[in-house]
Amino acid sequence: MSESAASISSLPRRDNASPLVRWVTEWGSAVVDGIMTIGDLSLFTFQMLRWMFTRLPSRGTLLINFYQIGALSLPVVALTGTFIGMVLAVQSYAQFHAIGLETRLGVVINSSLVKELGPVLAATMLAGRVGSAMAAVLGTMRVTEQIDALTTMGADPIHYLVVPRFLACILLIPALTIMADFMGIVGGYFYSVIILGIDHAAYLNHSREGVAGFDLFSGIFKSVFFGGIIAIVSCYRGFHCEPGAEGVGKAATTAFVYSFVLILSVDLFLTIVLNSIYYSLYPSGASFL
Repeated sequence: MSESAASISSLPRRDNASPLVRWVTEWGSAVVDGIMTIGDLSLFTFQMLRWMFTRLPSRGTLLINFYQIGALSLPVVALTGTFIGMVLAVQSYAQFHAIGLETRLGVVINSSLVKELGPVLAATMLAGRVGSAMAAVLGTMRVTEQIDALTTMGADPIHYLVVPRFLACILLIPALTIMADFMGIVGGYFYSVIILGIDHAAYLNHSREGVAGFDLFSGIFKSVFFGGIIAIVSCYRGFHCEPGAEGVGKAATTAFVYSFVLILSVDLFLTIVLNSIYYSLYPSGASFL
C-alpha cells in the first residue's frame, strides 16, 4: 500500500462521523452548490443580455415564441382571473355586509387585483404553463444533444433558444397582467352586482375611487420582472438538465418552484420600494389620477 493510500485510509469514514460532522458537511455542500448555481445563473444571464443587445433573433423565431408564450396563455389567464375576482367577492361580502359597506366591495376587489393578485396570478400561470414547458423542451434538447449540435454547427444556443423566449416573456406578460386584472374586475362585478344584488352605481363609483393610476403602473412594472425571472430560470434549468426522462421532469418541476419562489420574493421587494416612492411623492396618499 502506498503512503498516500495509507493516509487516506486512516481518515475517519463519513458513515462513522458524528451527527454534528455530518450536519456541517451536508450544509457546507449545500452552501457551495448554492453559490456555484448563483454564479452559473449570473453568467448565463449575462451571456443572454449580451446577445440581446448585440444581435436580435430573426423575426420568424420571435413571432413563433410570441404566439406560443403570449397568445396561447391568454385564455387560461383570463379564466383564472375571472374566478379570482369572484372568489374575492365571496370571501369579502360577509364582512362588508356586516358593517353596511357592501357597496365598497369593489374597492377591495379591484385594488387587490391591480396591485398584487393580477401580476402574481399572470406570472404564476406563465410559470406553470410556459416556464415548465420551456425547461422540458430545452432539457430534452440537452439530453438528446441537440444543443451540442447547434454549437457544432456554429450557432450560439443562448442566442437561438434563450433570447427569443426571454423577449416574449418580458414583452407579453404586461398584456397578460392587464387581461388578468380586467377579467378579475369583471368577475368581481358580476358576482357582487348580479349575484349578491349590490347597487350598480354605488359599486362602480366606489370602485373608481379605490384604484389609482400608480396602482395599475406598479402592477405592470412588477410583471416585467416576473417575466424575466420565468424565462431565465426556466431556460437555465433546461440547459442544465440531468440525463434521462427523470432529469427532464425534475428540470420542469424545479423551474416552476424556483420561479414561483423568486416571483414572490421580488414582489415583496418591489412592493416595498414602490410604496416608498409613492408615499414620498404623495405623503397624503393622493392618487395620480
